[in-house]
Amino acid sequence: VAFVVCRSLEGLKTFSYLEELILDNNLLGNDLLLPRLPHLHTLTLNKNQISFERNTCKILLDHLAEVVPSLQYLSLLGNIACPNELVCKEKDEDDYQRYRYFVLHKLTNLKFLDTRKVTRREREEALIRGAFMKVVKPK
Repeated sequence: VAFVVCRSLEGLKTFSYLEELILDNNLLGNDLLLPRLPHLHTLTLNKNQISFERNTCKILLDHLAEVVPSLQYLSLLGNIACPNELVCKEKDEDDYQRYRYFVLHKLTNLKFLDTRKVTRREREEALIRGAFMKVVKPK
């Protein structure tokens, strides 16, 4: 397990056998670039600056799918990208579920997203409709 407080993730490439990485409470955004970490199964990015602006979260999720192929647990709680009614009064459980479908569509190996286990039904729904579930704010 590595506990990192940073704005730069340079140097992580030397830890290619890393299995768990906690990057909570940093200033990391959608431009987050991780090195290839083939053994990483747990990644927490809680309370950072990740959002769904201009397809950048899609790019981030595609990047994660490529560089952390063993990822099974991801947590994005406390980020704008993770619509949570406890953090933002304008969001509800439907917004959160759409977010889950979208993330699961991109990261198909996840077993847990945030604090909840991924269900078989969610996985099936993510395959069918996940690409269309990006949560966006109306202009």
